[in-house]
Amino acid sequence: MEVRLYSAALLALYQLTLLLGIVLLPVAMVTERLGLRLPVDRLVTELGSAYERASA
Repeated sequence: MEVRLYSAALLALYQLTLLLGIVLLPVAMVTERLGLRLPVDRLVTELGSAYERASA
């Protein structure tokens, strides 16, 4: 039961992070032109990996 709850929480965080990345895409494009980079891609990758490890 505890493992299923952990997996569900990770899935929810992963989905919210994907949504955040989509919403922040215009902001990320502007900041990249200014020389700054938002680390949303690393966050999505790490949460995706954590979810895969938890559900395996």
